[in-house]
Amino acid sequence: MYMTISDFIKEWNKEAILTQNVLDSLTDDALKQKVYPEGRTLGRIAWHFTTNIPDYLAHFGLKIARIDYGESVPSSAKEIAITFKNVSSHAAKMIEQQWTDESLGHIQEAFGRQESNASILMGLIKHIVHHRGQITVLMRQAGIKPYGVYGPPKEDWVHLGVENPPL
Repeated sequence: MYMTISDFIKEWNKEAILTQNVLDSLTDDALKQKVYPEGRTLGRIAWHFTTNIPDYLAHFGLKIARIDYGESVPSSAKEIAITFKNVSSHAAKMIEQQWTDESLGHIQEAFGRQESNASILMGLIKHIVHHRGQITVLMRQAGIKPYGVYGPPKEDWVHLGVENPPL
């Protein structure tokens, strides 16, 4: 749990870099990869968590610019990656400016439960991490080597001296 805004910002920035690396690896064609025939596309998932950040934070009391990104997903992977970079950076600044270490302990209603602001911020990171995991699987299905988020993808094990990576 985050005890200070600084603790949260360190984690946020670390996870934002990992997410940025994944998004920077995408191609325009990969955005069309679907979870299943009627399911969301990789592009829709990436656009969802990117554009959701300001809405999520505003819902919990932060004053943050809420841009209407529209319903359509950009056809450019680069546009999604740039938007994420801008949105995540702006979110960090707004949190640093508006919340204090003390405000992390404040309790409010979050998805039908009473949660501290620290838990709410952790929930935002977990939301992005959840969808980032979906994207890495869809990248593989789209024929793209996924970025190694918390460990190397299978293709990079050989560079670590491991010829048969663990399953």
